[in-house]
Amino acid sequence: MTWKPHVTVAAVVEKDQRFLLVEEDIHGRRVFNQPAGHLETGEDLVQAVQREMLEETARVFTPEALVGIYLYEVPERDRSYLRFCFCGTAGEILAGHRLDREIIATHWLTLDEIRENATRLRSPMVLDCIRDYRQGSRIPLDQLHYLPS
Repeated sequence: MTWKPHVTVAAVVEKDQRFLLVEEDIHGRRVFNQPAGHLETGEDLVQAVQREMLEETARVFTPEALVGIYLYEVPERDRSYLRFCFCGTAGEILAGHRLDREIIATHWLTLDEIRENATRLRSPMVLDCIRDYRQGSRIPLDQLHYLPS
């Protein structure tokens, strides 16, 4: 059997000691996550995280570095997620831009507020990404290589 992890991207954005998170409805459960989603055919990782930020927050994302790469296994669903987490800045909300239908709202939350909502995080990767970001983990974007056919 071939192992095929779900490749995802996520963005950590901090402003005034608050982190940008999305509140989303996943299978009838309201959860918090970084702006994140799946890599799509024909795009590189940077394009994917920029697209996901726009779709989920109506903001333009300017990535500065890769924070880390995370493997999260969910045995009860027989799934694995390979997350590439970026950090950077987000612009102001673009007027008239519609959010993905799963998105309930966007929030700027302090680290304490995120920890207080730990049971509502979509996955443990949310806090792992923030922890690594706060510890200064930065991989230059020029270390990412996209080799289209």
